[in-house]
Amino acid sequence: MEMGHSYIHIPKSSFHEKVLNASNEHVISIGAGFSPEADSHLVCVQNEEGAYQTQANSMPGKTRTVSWCSTDPASWKVTEGKLIPPETMESLRSALREQTDFHITCGKNDGGEVHENVTIRWVDRTPAVNAGKSSGVDGRALDDVHSVRLQQDAEFELNGRSIRCSEVFYQLKAPDSSLAAVLSSCSAFQKEIALATCSTLTPHLAVLSSSGINSFSLRISTQADMVEYQAGSGGRLLPQRYMNEMDSALIPVIHGGGASVPQTAMDMEFVFFVTHAI
Repeated sequence: MEMGHSYIHIPKSSFHEKVLNASNEHVISIGAGFSPEADSHLVCVQNEEGAYQTQANSMPGKTRTVSWCSTDPASWKVTEGKLIPPETMESLRSALREQTDFHITCGKNDGGEVHENVTIRWVDRTPAVNAGKSSGVDGRALDDVHSVRLQQDAEFELNGRSIRCSEVFYQLKAPDSSLAAVLSSCSAFQKEIALATCSTLTPHLAVLSSSGINSFSLRISTQADMVEYQAGSGGRLLPQRYMNEMDSALIPVIHGGGASVPQTAMDMEFVFFVTHAI
């Protein structure tokens, strides 16, 4: 971001045309994650009246040259009629579909002074996958390890605290394995593991929280004829008393649950959070 000029870089590998086609005809919202390369981030928030306001949060001691968008709840919003005219909106949609650069001049509709220029650029950069994340079990780096968000159906709460599995990392060990095939075959198994773990540890939430364990990971390693698991927080294994109770819950799922154990050689790492219930 320069004074009076903002650039939006969209990786070509992240384009999904069906998302664009399914979006509102008169509104386009673009969301992005935090970038470790940026010296500032644009954060857009919606106030009680429903209006959006964007602020730039800069890193201390750095000149703002590379800003990044974040979503809370919308990072960059284009509304037909209010921010750009209908013909510009249609041209923008065409440029997004064709992955071509596009320039938007911002100012009053009466042709007065131009206050801001926005340029959308398509780049060949491949976004980093889980950069900087590490395993709660032993601190192993999880850079470039793909993960999926887990939608947990049941709620587990006790004495003002709750536990939830939020994400599952998949580290495939065979080079010819397909992540898409693994995900389609593991959905039922991962849900059973997450629910069994939450149910088992719910009576211990207060003790876990008071011990500083507000998040932990459960790693399940599968081979053709073997399944093993470990659980840890902050790079250290959980105390044995918790593992003993988890044995009673996980072993029935692995050896006799409703979902079959994946036969692909891989590590599945479940991430759990212990929070104060609202």
